[in-house]
Amino acid sequence: MSAMRLEHDLLGELEVPADAYWGIHTARAVANFPISGVPIAHYRSLIKALALVKEAAADANFKVGELDADVHKFIVAACRDVAEGALDSSFVVDAIQGGAGTSTNMNANEVIANRALELAGFAKGDYEQIHPLNHVNMSQSTNDVYPTALKVALILEIRELIQAMDYLRNEFASKATEFRGVIKMGRTQLQDAVPMTLGQEFAAFARMTMEDEQRLRELVPLLCEINLGGTAIGTQLNAPAGYVAAVTERLGELTKIDFESAADMVEATQDAGVFVMVSGVLKRVAVKLSKTSNDLRLLSSGPRAGFGEINLPPMQAGSSIMPGKVNPVIPEVVNQVAFAVIGYDLTVTMAAEAGQLQLNAFEPIMCRALMMGITQLKAACYILADRCISGITANEEQLRLSVENSIGLVTALSPMLGYENATLVAKRAQLEGKTVREVVVDLSLMTVDEFESILGDVDRLAGPPQG
Repeated sequence: MSAMRLEHDLLGELEVPADAYWGIHTARAVANFPISGVPIAHYRSLIKALALVKEAAADANFKVGELDADVHKFIVAACRDVAEGALDSSFVVDAIQGGAGTSTNMNANEVIANRALELAGFAKGDYEQIHPLNHVNMSQSTNDVYPTALKVALILEIRELIQAMDYLRNEFASKATEFRGVIKMGRTQLQDAVPMTLGQEFAAFARMTMEDEQRLRELVPLLCEINLGGTAIGTQLNAPAGYVAAVTERLGELTKIDFESAADMVEATQDAGVFVMVSGVLKRVAVKLSKTSNDLRLLSSGPRAGFGEINLPPMQAGSSIMPGKVNPVIPEVVNQVAFAVIGYDLTVTMAAEAGQLQLNAFEPIMCRALMMGITQLKAACYILADRCISGITANEEQLRLSVENSIGLVTALSPMLGYENATLVAKRAQLEGKTVREVVVDLSLMTVDEFESILGDVDRLAGPPQG
């Protein structure tokens, strides 16, 4: 049997492994919350954010004269180890937990304290020297540490999501350039509308992605208002004079993010509205990615009994019974990511609404939902770009024929033929099962050469390139 050490809390005593960086509070949380099987260590940015918050707090406490110089030095060193990922395996509490994030905060306090003890040459658990609560958690409460760390983590994650979306946007834009001269029929309500180019279609995908990137950037300033130093309910109880300004300034220096203290910390401690806004933008991203994936599946459907306008790169065999079948598996997985993110948004909404009085106890599930959503959207963007968009080819002859055969082409011919003649052409083509070209020539409204010149004039048919 491995060696154990004895720790105590308000409930009594408990043995924990002697070499563990976590302690009794973490051990009780692990026993209480075997829910998802996913520990908080899975969310690397959250662990990094917690370490940065704890380092900022230690620096602020030292600056205002509350923390001993040696204790401060070793806590800071331990925080840096945590921030760099050296102790991730010690963050073992489940991501879904009761207690408003207390178990996460306790896990961080214990890991940092025991690493600091180790660096100082003391045994783990020798809390007389460096204590998880008296020293690491000095001037803090879970209720200001946890939401602040979540905001730091979200800013870090949102920046990475913007990078992923920019990567995807560039792939769409590249295809827009490649297909700028490829004429096709546009559709409204799945019916033929008017001609456009395939390049315009992909330029629209790029523009939609760019607009969502901008909405994500607009979230960052909203996440920069923090309640760090507000302690339990925002009244700053047990926070020494000068601490709030010092800890906010130091966190900004460590993260290179312009944080500011909330004007009303009591309000900021109970209000989860900013997380609802983040979730709403993630839902917007998901909805539009899913819509784009739907379009890609429609445009590539067939290959012979569907639209068959573009070819998605084949990724894997599509059927265990139908030889030769290849499915649009990459857009399909992006669709499913979107469905999940939309579900996470409902989770965040309900959790934010369920807050009571001076605290929202349900930030852990908001954290998990937001982190999972961003992680999955990032992966979806890269996968869609690399394993789908970059390899798309156009069936140019099929696209041209669709324009030539579409009744919708008469809209583009109307300025030359006149509305009455264009209407006649449309009716005759529909009734007789002929192409627009055949009817136009039969009625001596245009010669074949005149029709071909119009069909080949992409700018006249589709308008100027977009993007």
